[in-house]
Formats: sequence, C-alpha cells, structure tokens
Amino acid sequence: MVNISLFLIMCILLIILPGPDTAIATKNTLTVGRKGGLQTIIGSCCGLLIHTLAAVIGLSAIIVKSAYVFAILKYVGAVYLCYLGIKTLWALKSLSTERVEENDEALPDNKYDSHSCFKQGFLTNITNPKVAVFFLTFLPQFVDGTVNTFLPFLMMGIMYTALTAMWFIFYVYLLDKISAFMKKPKTKTVIEGLTGTILIGFGIKLALEKAH
Repeated sequence: MVNISLFLIMCILLIILPGPDTAIATKNTLTVGRKGGLQTIIGSCCGLLIHTLAAVIGLSAIIVKSAYVFAILKYVGAVYLCYLGIKTLWALKSLSTERVEENDEALPDNKYDSHSCFKQGFLTNITNPKVAVFFLTFLPQFVDGTVNTFLPFLMMGIMYTALTAMWFIFYVYLLDKISAFMKKPKTKTVIEGLTGTILIGFGIKLALEKAH
C-alpha cells in the first residue's frame, strides 16, 4: 500500500525547493509572459511523465547503474543549462539599452521565444539524470516491495507530475501578476542576471554530480 499522506507531504516539500525547472520558468515568464511560463511548465511535466514511464519499466535503473549512460545525460544536461544561462546573460547586453514603459508589450521576438519555452522546459528536465535517480530512490520508499509495484509507481509518478504542474501554475500566475514591477528595465536586468548565473551554477553542479 502507498502511504499517500506522507508521499504528498514529501512531494510538496521537494517541489517547492528551487531548481533548474524553477529558474527556467522564472526566466520565461518574465521575458515572454504568462504564456511562456505555462508552456515551460508543460514541457517540464512532459519530461517528468517520461521519467515516470522510464522508472516504471526499469529504464531508469539502467541509467543509474551505467556510469557511461549517466555521464552522457549528465553532461548533455549540464551543457544545456550553461547554454541557457550564458544566453540569458548575453541578452542583458541588449536589455541594457532597451527603453520601455511600464505598460509596454512583450518584445518583438516574443512569438519565437514563446514557441521555444516548451522545448527549454522539456530538455532541462529530460536531460537531468538526477530526476531518474530521484524516481528510483524516492518512489520505492512509499510502497510495499512484496507486491507488484507497476501501478503504485505509475500512480505516484502521475501524482508528482500533477502536483508539480499545480505549484508552477500558481508560481507563474503570481509572477505574471507582479510583472509590471518585475519587467521594469532595472528590475529585469537584476533578475535576468541572477537567473543566468543560477542556470550556469546548476549546469556546473550537474556536471560534477556523481552517479552514486
């Protein structure tokens, strides 16, 4: 039997801890708008569902046990996070010369950025082998190993993904509500700089992560 209450409490505590997904959602909500933030969430949740299916059928175990496969995913994810961080910091160069009013609309390239938000959220999540490790080490703590774990694992993975979506939807809407202040050139510069630096930091941390 799954200890639902304990599982839900642990999920909530883990989900609200800032991570790469939070950084990407923050960046895209502030630069593209609410639509960009929501598309980022959808991408991240699609990645979580794939990790859930991988854990259920045992592929994640292969990733965890194979140092070679783990290393490939780890460095791909690290490079991608660093790329997004550097791209964000590089954007500050043009942002410093931008002149906007408080009620200005999104930037002209908003359509392209919004389209890429899903991809950024998806790739950030799917290339993070720590998520595979998380599912394999976290989920078994809440089930009885003497029974068939297929349905409990699948159910918990879906529940975790749903809770993640709910939290980030709330987070994105909150950011969007205060976007008038957040999108002021000076405030936006500070946040973009911090977000870019954090993304690079997460990329370096992921690169140094060991399989066990």
